[in-house]
Amino acid sequence: MITHHYSSIQNGFKLNGKTFNEETLKNLAYSFVKEGAEYEKEIGQFLLDWLNPKDHIIVHTSGSTGVPKPIKLSKIAMVNSAIATGTFFNLKGGHTALLCLPASYIAGKMMLVRALVLGLEIDCINPSSKIELKTKTNYTFVAMVPMQVQNSMESLREIKILILGGASVPLHLIPLFKNIKTQVYETYGMTETITHIALKKLNNFDEEQSHSTPFFKTLPNVSITKDDRNCLVIEAPKLRTKKIVTNDVVILHSSRKFEWLGRYDNIINSGGIKMNPEQIEKKLKTVFKQRFFITSEKDNVLGERIVLVIETDDNNIEEVIFSKLKAVTQIDYYEIPKKIIPVSKFKETNSGKIKRNETMTSLKK
Repeated sequence: MITHHYSSIQNGFKLNGKTFNEETLKNLAYSFVKEGAEYEKEIGQFLLDWLNPKDHIIVHTSGSTGVPKPIKLSKIAMVNSAIATGTFFNLKGGHTALLCLPASYIAGKMMLVRALVLGLEIDCINPSSKIELKTKTNYTFVAMVPMQVQNSMESLREIKILILGGASVPLHLIPLFKNIKTQVYETYGMTETITHIALKKLNNFDEEQSHSTPFFKTLPNVSITKDDRNCLVIEAPKLRTKKIVTNDVVILHSSRKFEWLGRYDNIINSGGIKMNPEQIEKKLKTVFKQRFFITSEKDNVLGERIVLVIETDDNNIEEVIFSKLKAVTQIDYYEIPKKIIPVSKFKETNSGKIKRNETMTSLKK
């Protein structure tokens, strides 16, 4: 079992092909901050924060459900998170990794921490919506957001293990993973849990799991329950001392497996029937190529009526959409949107996650 202090660098660690000790890594970080490209400045600043004597770092939430807020994370907890991921995927010193996410956010920071703690050889490239690997390096472990994968399918053949986070994985992407050797996992987590605390495999299933399931399985030393709202409660003593009560509505299948249904704060009560918009979206994702989401607005009869907001420049698209909705057999009558709102461009986080509230607020201006 790996034991590690946050100030030490595990044997095997390399950054962009070079070996470092604490002093030379600090020198590199300083040069990144002073002279590097924007993404290198972010890497350099995090490395300086990580190598300083403080026992914590300050990170910010993504802001997808509100204003981004600062959170203090223990460096030892971040080490424990890295070890849990390493245990789950059997990552060892000398394995290769790629950082293609911004180091200004927790997902990018944790790729660097995993490399330092597990002794990985990590390459850092400019984060962009399309990842082009110019070298012949076969990477053991890479984290991306779904938008990057959608634009970078040709690069996946160079990756052994790929984790996807930051936004839910679109249904149309999943069949594309069927015939590739890359092991692809969807993650569940948040800044407060130091990225993912659970994973769901999307391809290359073993005999016990012959096809995809809706279940997320937690990492080692993470247990789960739910509260009286049916929302997930996370207990991860090596990450946080207090239980984390989420607003994610789930079905529990065991103390380590759960199915995510949607956000409690997004629940729509239409005519006395409570619905998760995310579950309606799941039924509609095979129908629309454009990005969309389900929300609601006040209704004198129903209390709330369901609204479909779609990303398009076509302001006369309602008739086309309503005709497509009629062809969706798995949707219940009361789940059918009563109104269509076209939006030319959604508000979103850096990872591509839609900011629903901000998008709706912008329409009122």
